[in-house]
Amino acid sequence: MKAAVYYRLDNIELRDMSKPKISHDEILVKMKACGICGSDLMEWYLKGRAPLFLGHEPSGIIAETGDKVEDFKVGDRVFVHHHVACLTCHYCIRGKYTMCEQFGKTQITPGGFAEYFRVPAANLKIDTLKIPNNLSFEEATLIEPVACCIRAMRKCNVQPSDTIAIIGAGPSGIINTMLLRNSASKIIVSDVIDYRLKVAKRLGADLTINPTNEDFVEKLKNATDGRGADLVVVTAPSIEAFLEGVQVCRRGGTLCLFAPTPPEVQARISPHRLFFLEITMIPSYSTSHVETRMALEMISSRRVKANELITHRFPLTQIQDAFKTAVETRECLKVVITNE
Repeated sequence: MKAAVYYRLDNIELRDMSKPKISHDEILVKMKACGICGSDLMEWYLKGRAPLFLGHEPSGIIAETGDKVEDFKVGDRVFVHHHVACLTCHYCIRGKYTMCEQFGKTQITPGGFAEYFRVPAANLKIDTLKIPNNLSFEEATLIEPVACCIRAMRKCNVQPSDTIAIIGAGPSGIINTMLLRNSASKIIVSDVIDYRLKVAKRLGADLTINPTNEDFVEKLKNATDGRGADLVVVTAPSIEAFLEGVQVCRRGGTLCLFAPTPPEVQARISPHRLFFLEITMIPSYSTSHVETRMALEMISSRRVKANELITHRFPLTQIQDAFKTAVETRECLKVVITNE
């Protein structure tokens, strides 16, 4: 079979290798579609581990099952989450599944950007979901990113009267917009790319701001009677976006840190300001088996329009072109790799 090996963003090699062998309680899945995640494009995040196999938003068809597998059969259409928690440790019993030590150790083999991948027993048992017939494999690749957004919003306790600012209108920013459009009073989205702002507007944003053309802080304050946003969701992985988020968060408001920055990047924040303005900061990393089920329901019911996010499709044989498009093309949201 063929599998993609990442060395650098401009050096992704398609390698021939044997199909993974499965154990009694595992399955082998033929990949049909796998999305490119924003984290797949962060060289600082990947370079210390390269070469490596990427792809953690996969869907496909079960090609083989171990003889002890009971609830799945060959031919089932499935989504597979690449990380699962143990459900019994100190963190899991407190609902902090992404902090579980097992979480980062449970991975599909070799990765989603391969013709076939092995699903370990833990992933199969805890977070492998059957895809309904009304859902395409491509749409199912959005289950993981939608679940990440659901988890963040659940942590932030959104109120119906809230004004929400979303900084960054990439896939995550627009997914959050879709999720919030019926549960918030006003959604304001900021991005430096007009194409993304147009999509955000079409999918639920009440106001869009391009900070290269307008004063983002001033315009948001004007739209909120000078208060600022009740909730600010920073989906852009930049320190500038984070600091702008702090600026536009109202007294007693919440800032959700949805994207990481390189570890050496630092920000100076005054504890005095945080204390007297009672600003709450909530980081939200990844997602769990709880939210993937919610995401599947929301996508299959079309409450989240996954197809609206998929702008480009490439076969596995053209994965280097796919990454180039994801990095360089301004009129681009979600890039999906397919495998016939």
